[in-house]
Amino acid sequence: MPRKRNIDELREKALKSAREGIKNAYASEEYALMQAINAYRETTRSYNLAFERLSEWYGIYFPEIKISNPDMLADLAIALNTKGSVSKESIMAAVKDQERADSIYAKATATIGRSMNDEEKAALMSYAGMCKRMSEALVGIEEYLKVASKRILPNTTYLTDEKIAAELLARAGSMERLALMPASTVQLLGAEKALFKHIKFGSKPPKYGTLFKLPRITAARRDLRGRYARAYAAKIAIALKADQFTKNFIAERLMADLEESLKRIDGSPVREKPQRGQGFGGRFQRRPQGQHRMQGRKFGQQRHERA
Repeated sequence: MPRKRNIDELREKALKSAREGIKNAYASEEYALMQAINAYRETTRSYNLAFERLSEWYGIYFPEIKISNPDMLADLAIALNTKGSVSKESIMAAVKDQERADSIYAKATATIGRSMNDEEKAALMSYAGMCKRMSEALVGIEEYLKVASKRILPNTTYLTDEKIAAELLARAGSMERLALMPASTVQLLGAEKALFKHIKFGSKPPKYGTLFKLPRITAARRDLRGRYARAYAAKIAIALKADQFTKNFIAERLMADLEESLKRIDGSPVREKPQRGQGFGGRFQRRPQGQHRMQGRKFGQQRHERA
């Protein structure tokens, strides 16, 4: 009995220690931020697919009406639920534009599309309502990302934005791991598949991953995007260490240094892309098609004849 009691006590202590460890591990808000950015990305992808499906489905009944705004299309699908109940007031509430509402009303009353039955109406209205709820959920997640990113990653968010900062954190897995990464690793976060493809098959190495979403890098000259990404990654690596360890706000000074680096990069001359077969100063020329190394030598002939 005493031995069994000791085993039970040890088991309870181990369970208690494990619970405390799990509780302490997830006590930081960084894990909530990682879940939020992953939810935002996945919901955005699903929302775009749902909008495309709603646009095609709705086009069966009103093919003349083309709406590119997902929220407006969902509101309009709910407003124009049947041809017999179309009203300018309901259309105006959906599009918020009198001239456009008049145009849509004229097209809706003279449409060549299919008439809805009750089952189709119920299904389409349910799907449009789901699209609206997804849009509202995205707005709520985005508001949380803005607040949490500035609280957890103030320096990094200042240099990038709240979504990119949160995505870098989610790619790394933890704030401590991200802060200890060198600038070269930060630069390639999000390009893991392209990096493994380069290592395995010898394809072109990636120059950027998640950082390509930065407007400055996207709009940069094509031959300068890699250098832009390196400059950003160098400053972001410093900002991450400040966010994790010192908690000092140094982003303004980092941004000033970054702007100077980008100006120097902009002043560099355009790099001409070497033509095929003229790399390494033209030392290695491409052979004409059909010409091989063994051409001109008979089978078994020595490459170098003896003197």
